[in-house]
Amino acid sequence: MRDFSDTKRIVIKIGTNTLSKKGRIDTTYVGRIAKQIYELINSGREVLIVTSGAIGMGIGRLGLSGMVKDLKKRQGCAAIGQPLLMEQYRRAFSKYKINVAQVLLTAGVLNNRKSYLNLKNALETLLKIKVLPVINENDSVSTDEIDTAFGDNDKLSALVASKIDADLLIMLSDIDALYDKDPRKEKDAKPIHAVFEITDEIVKGAGGKGSEHAVGGMKTKIEAAKITSNAGCRMVLANGRAKNVIGRIMAGAEIGTIFLPKRKLSNRKRWILNSKSCGTICIDEGAIKAIQNNKSLLPSGIVSVAGNFQAGSVVILNNQAKAVTNFSSNELRQLAGKHSSQIRQMLGAKRRDVVAVPEDIIIL
Repeated sequence: MRDFSDTKRIVIKIGTNTLSKKGRIDTTYVGRIAKQIYELINSGREVLIVTSGAIGMGIGRLGLSGMVKDLKKRQGCAAIGQPLLMEQYRRAFSKYKINVAQVLLTAGVLNNRKSYLNLKNALETLLKIKVLPVINENDSVSTDEIDTAFGDNDKLSALVASKIDADLLIMLSDIDALYDKDPRKEKDAKPIHAVFEITDEIVKGAGGKGSEHAVGGMKTKIEAAKITSNAGCRMVLANGRAKNVIGRIMAGAEIGTIFLPKRKLSNRKRWILNSKSCGTICIDEGAIKAIQNNKSLLPSGIVSVAGNFQAGSVVILNNQAKAVTNFSSNELRQLAGKHSSQIRQMLGAKRRDVVAVPEDIIIL
């Protein structure tokens, strides 16, 4: 369960409150973390960092007080803080002759199959040439309004771990573990050292968001654990300020909470599962049973279509599955209830004869 001797690829997420003090980056802490990561890399492991802190650093540099809520100001603070953040990482790792590379992401990059594969190839190349990728959300352009935001870097770190086939996600936070009760309210709350399944009870007890410049709380970490669980990747949540925290985790110490994998999915199915759906296809009971038995989705099983999307888009099937459709929404409306043999008669001889193949369907 906590034997990481065969772990080769590790994503380390460092939260805002862990990385900084009073809105400014804690250079001493960054130096300590750099030493621990150097030791991981020196042992033959591949490491990627997912970092928070750009907005907080921008706020600190501008001398602003409290939480900046205005979206445009937050974007500006991110633009100011990101190069300051990267400079600190560059300085800390240069001591160990490790080059760092800045990678800024939006949700759209991961949702689009082509751009996702380009990103994956770039990250694989950086790891191959022994460069440490430092990943952050591109907060200057990512907003909920334009549908490019991840929401928080807990989710981003889990998506990165999932999509680049990481063996382990280490989430360093000011939250030291998952508890059976809210430790802020209940004195007898006890840490849960291992989670084998994320139950409704665990989700309900997760609490609210983080404080000050941070976005995430325990709830976002539970959501991240769900993503890594489906990817077959273990996740450890621990107090990032604990002494030699990374080394102790890798040595198997019972520190923080470990979340165990639920299932192992192919790279493509992980991409489908974690991509934003562009529309909904309502299917009948026969079609539901077919896809559950690893069969293709046929047009005869389609009842209705909601949304406007193109062929190749990820869609929801009855809130029970996700799939990559071979047809656009307009085409599916024409094909709904029809036999597969009619597809090429209606749309052309070179078209596929199924809506989605089993390899492109993932049960939720």
